[in-house]
Amino acid sequence: MTHPSDQSVFVRACRGLPVPYVPVWLMRQAGRYMQEYRDLRARVSFIELCKDPALVAETTVFAQERIGADAAIVFSDLLLILMPMGLGLDYIKGKGPQLTGAIRTAEDVDRVRVAEPESLSYVYEGVAATRAGLKPDVPLIGFCGAPFTLASYACEGAGAKQYIHTKSLMYRDPGAWHAFMGKLVDSLTGYLVAQIDAGCQVVQVFDSWVGALGPEDYAEFAQPHSARLIAGVKAARPDVPLIHFGTGSGQLLEQMRDAGGDVVGVDFQTRLDDARARLGDDQPVQGNLDPLVLYAPPAYVEARAQRVLDQNAGRPGFVFNLGHGILPQTPVDHVVRLIDYVHRATS
Repeated sequence: MTHPSDQSVFVRACRGLPVPYVPVWLMRQAGRYMQEYRDLRARVSFIELCKDPALVAETTVFAQERIGADAAIVFSDLLLILMPMGLGLDYIKGKGPQLTGAIRTAEDVDRVRVAEPESLSYVYEGVAATRAGLKPDVPLIGFCGAPFTLASYACEGAGAKQYIHTKSLMYRDPGAWHAFMGKLVDSLTGYLVAQIDAGCQVVQVFDSWVGALGPEDYAEFAQPHSARLIAGVKAARPDVPLIHFGTGSGQLLEQMRDAGGDVVGVDFQTRLDDARARLGDDQPVQGNLDPLVLYAPPAYVEARAQRVLDQNAGRPGFVFNLGHGILPQTPVDHVVRLIDYVHRATS
């Protein structure tokens, strides 16, 4: 069944269709850079917020309307799926997510469960409440972490720079690694499909840590699992656009395209015109302003946004975004001005 937002500028751009202007949404557009969000978080914990459908809707809808983005992304977190798989999860102020029950051996993999979609019903209730709160013509984006990124969090137990535990398992016991990735894919496929069924018009797969891999390791240890996840979602809901994004992924763009997805996200370390030349003009892309540019004076923000637009050169199949998420100290007015500028410059 079609939704009123299926003909929105954002959804049309994801499908590579002509649009009257370039659509914009921003990763982490509902978050710590907004005072209203900080006020809310002073009253409830992060996980409490994620589990409260009314607060999820309030946070998501407010951010979309405040900045004038062409889509909303449901307020949630990549790591929630790991809890019904058997890992403990907490968010420590100043430290970020902390996982207990880290996956470092074949025996650890054996105890991991495949998460049943209904184990995350609070996420779908948040999607439904958000969909009801948004204007009908505003698309809602659902999301999940890619298998490699989630496996890395599970192996490391927290944020990491060297990925020692992740790569140790990959190289030492490939069979255990692939078994764990298989359980992640089996969990994530139903999770994304359930978000779509609850009210999302587009979904994004975030491979936030994939920049830790070179092309050969990506091909062996990550790409087959991302491909199976994306194929499973597309087989179940073929008409829903899927965005495939990775951070630090310039060396992997063609491989990520081949793994699947309707739109390839480009991070800020790769020039957009280079990415389009490598991927082909028919491949829709999303990106890719450096998030730290938003700390600069508004005139400079606009000049750098224009540089991205110039690199796209008016080609269809383009969604303007940052090359990663909005950072906490970003001035809200700079975000609003960026989105307004992209709309005006491309109308």
